[in-house]
Amino acid sequence: MIPEETIHDALAEIFADVFLRDDIPISNELSARDVKGWDSFKQIEIIMATEERFAVKLTSAELDGLRNLGDLVRIVAERGRI
Repeated sequence: MIPEETIHDALAEIFADVFLRDDIPISNELSARDVKGWDSFKQIEIIMATEERFAVKLTSAELDGLRNLGDLVRIVAERGRI
């Protein structure tokens, strides 16, 4: 199981790359409504970068169930690899 802190650190890098800014506070409660410019295209970029970084492939059902960053973190923690 990957530690949450490790996942948050990687997500901070991913978000900085996707949004071209490094001031987004990464937390499990973070969702698209909290970040200006987080649309469906940014969502795809975030998911693809996360899948690549942690060697995990999310299912359609998992993608549909993502309500916030915490949901993504839990999936990566359980199934991802460093």
